[in-house]
Amino acid sequence: MKKNIWVCGLIGGVIAASWGVLGEGVFSNLSLNTSMALGYAAMVLAFSLIFVAVKNYRDDYHGGSISFGRALTIGLLITLIASTVYVIIWMIDYSYFMPGFAEKYQARAMAELKASGASAAEIKKQGDEMAAMMETYNVSPLYRVMFTYLEIVPVGVVMSLLAALVLKRKDRSTVTV
Repeated sequence: MKKNIWVCGLIGGVIAASWGVLGEGVFSNLSLNTSMALGYAAMVLAFSLIFVAVKNYRDDYHGGSISFGRALTIGLLITLIASTVYVIIWMIDYSYFMPGFAEKYQARAMAELKASGASAAEIKKQGDEMAAMMETYNVSPLYRVMFTYLEIVPVGVVMSLLAALVLKRKDRSTVTV
């Protein structure tokens, strides 16, 4: 089971992080909403490996049965590993290959807000809030790590819950009549 969790977690982390790395380099002309949607789609794809791992464990190692709790535990462990890989890759990418990312992101967000027809007061308010957040993001690696975990972990938790609900199966040999 440990190998199954590690393999699915590591592969899932690389799949999830690949969008972040490719997205900024190759697809930088996409809108922020499109980019975000594709990023979350990559995360869902990455966490679909939770279903593979739980089913593999249930069918190949546990005689065709698995409890909700055990399936959820497997999913959450994969989420932890994949999320950590995602965070590590993002921190390296951000620190060494994406100078000025926060400023570019803020400029794109402000341009899209202006294009949407927002009022000058709303644009100023959003700009001030984003500037403060980006300052903290640039200065504090701990904040950056926590913020990055908050992007991916909820997706993994939801996928873990879904996998546990869908794939749980009681042991048929202990059924009483």
